[in-house]
Amino acid sequence: MAKSQQTFNKSEKEKKRLKKRDDKRKKMEARKQDREENGTIGIPIAYVGHDGQLSDTPPDPSLKVKIKAKNIEVGVPKQTKEDREALNPVRKGKVSYFDASKGYGFIIDDEDQEKYFTHVSAHIDTITDNDKVSFELEKGQKGLNAIKVQVIK
Repeated sequence: MAKSQQTFNKSEKEKKRLKKRDDKRKKMEARKQDREENGTIGIPIAYVGHDGQLSDTPPDPSLKVKIKAKNIEVGVPKQTKEDREALNPVRKGKVSYFDASKGYGFIIDDEDQEKYFTHVSAHIDTITDNDKVSFELEKGQKGLNAIKVQVIK
């Protein structure tokens, strides 16, 4: 006796395909009926108000704000001297843990009390526990790492 070519998996796929087609047809008919009832044709229009919110009514022209083209800044704004001083990459902190045999440790930042990983390969000076250090931050595989670590004398 020969096996049937129609397997359970094939019949399930066929049922899903037919159901999807039927759902699509029902949605299309519902949209068509809604269009006929409401009298709308095509895509409904959305307006952007003066506050940036979308609405279905046109915005009030009296609330419109005029902006001059020369006031629009395209690109990155130029940094001032104060901005550069505020973005000083050198941070200060305290070594909370350092294992010299394994070559890694952690530094706690004085400003935000965050703990940063450090490896002996990124050190300028040799450090030990509870040393006051200055360092910079660099993005590593698992977060920010302390590099260019120097002991503050």
